[in-house]
Amino acid sequence: MGFYWAGLLFWVLSGAYFFLFIGGLLARSWRALVASGIAVILPSLYFFGAENWLRLAILLPFLSFILAYLVRKKDPYKIV
Repeated sequence: MGFYWAGLLFWVLSGAYFFLFIGGLLARSWRALVASGIAVILPSLYFFGAENWLRLAILLPFLSFILAYLVRKKDPYKIV
């Protein structure tokens, strides 16, 4: 039984998305939300090839980017 680097990358990106998304929501950080959207692009593209409801996973990056835009728009002069 071998070690699968693609599976490790998939789970690392999924975990990074989860922690960055929750942290971005709690801290109202648009940068963390953008980073979470970037981190989940590759795993969501994998699920885009699936059938039925799993195809909706492609909406996760868009959700992160939209929330980042709304957080940034609410306080545009916030530097950090």
